[in-house]
Amino acid sequence: MNAESATSAEHREAVGRDSEPVFALHRRGKMAITSTVPLRDSDDLSLAYTPGVAEVCTAIAEQPELVHDYTWVSHTVAVVTDGSAVLGLGNIGPQASLPVMEGKAVLFKRFGAVDAVPVALATTDVDEIVETVARLAPSFGGINLEDISAPRCFEIERRLQERLDIPVFHDDQHGTAIVTLAALRNAARLTGRDLADLRAVISGAGAAGVAIAKILIEAGIGDIAVADRAGIIHRGRTDLTDVKRDLAVTTNRAGLAGTLQDALAGADVFIGVSGGTVPETAVAAMAKGAFVFAMANPTPEIHPDIARNYAAVVATGRSDHPNQINNVLAFPGIFAGALRVRAGRITPGMKLAAADALASVVADELRPDHIIPSPFDPRVAPAVAEAVATAARLDGVTRR
Repeated sequence: MNAESATSAEHREAVGRDSEPVFALHRRGKMAITSTVPLRDSDDLSLAYTPGVAEVCTAIAEQPELVHDYTWVSHTVAVVTDGSAVLGLGNIGPQASLPVMEGKAVLFKRFGAVDAVPVALATTDVDEIVETVARLAPSFGGINLEDISAPRCFEIERRLQERLDIPVFHDDQHGTAIVTLAALRNAARLTGRDLADLRAVISGAGAAGVAIAKILIEAGIGDIAVADRAGIIHRGRTDLTDVKRDLAVTTNRAGLAGTLQDALAGADVFIGVSGGTVPETAVAAMAKGAFVFAMANPTPEIHPDIARNYAAVVATGRSDHPNQINNVLAFPGIFAGALRVRAGRITPGMKLAAADALASVVADELRPDHIIPSPFDPRVAPAVAEAVATAARLDGVTRR
């Protein structure tokens, strides 16, 4: 095939793809940079650029905090990934991750009025990622880490937050955890229980599973067991990573050992973030009035139609079933609130406040199929942002 024929074939293939709605929507990407000021004549140009811009640069050089007032930093975050754990696709690399990162940026703008810039890095080395993001940080008011595989994501987030004085937030961890806690609070409220009354089981000890376990402990869950591929995490296991050893200390007060199915016997809550499969018999063995949050996407750990035969409340990660545990309910409002008060970090108190605010949005409207708001509920982001801003002030991490 000559070059001309190859080009023609590629054109036909592209035309064929663009006949599909999803490819047509993504043609040339989902976002663009636009100006917020007019450039009509030389006077406008002299204010927006040289010579007028020099006055603003000099003022910021003398008083660095003015960068929040006179640049986009006060309302802009970087959405950073290495493409190593993208949705349900796995390690597909930085370029293939960009449609997801663009989508995340669009969600920031639509739901939180926060501008976001996708930054896909061509490295999976922890040191290189930390150094690169730290060098980019002066251009942004916050860093949203996205789709970075565990356990590297834990160290990357920790080191960046130690190094930077702006919020660093790994959404796969904390966004999922915040929305899960909000949904669980409302499920308990609906059925007349308290978190302290519940024993939960988490399937999956990756980024989301670890963060969910931590926030549930902070919120006062009765007990919680976490299971990975090798079974229940407990102090007697010798094959644990540092992160899982910490979980062994802070979870599983009942001292359970064995399999996930063993842990589910008599449990009040199942939270799935593993992508595995849970047998129907294991769900049937849970306590009466149990909650099943089967959040693997696109295939839940147990089909919600089956789970509803045994559970009082069922949630998934899918938009085509009730009670979707969707991170978009959290991260736009969290960053909007943190940026509003120029928070230096996202504290545990801010995360708990976000979960409480999110749960409160529908607290007077609860039904088994409505324990969490829709992402399109206009009350969500403002409620979360206000709660996060207030908690940041209480925690003393604000500069405004």
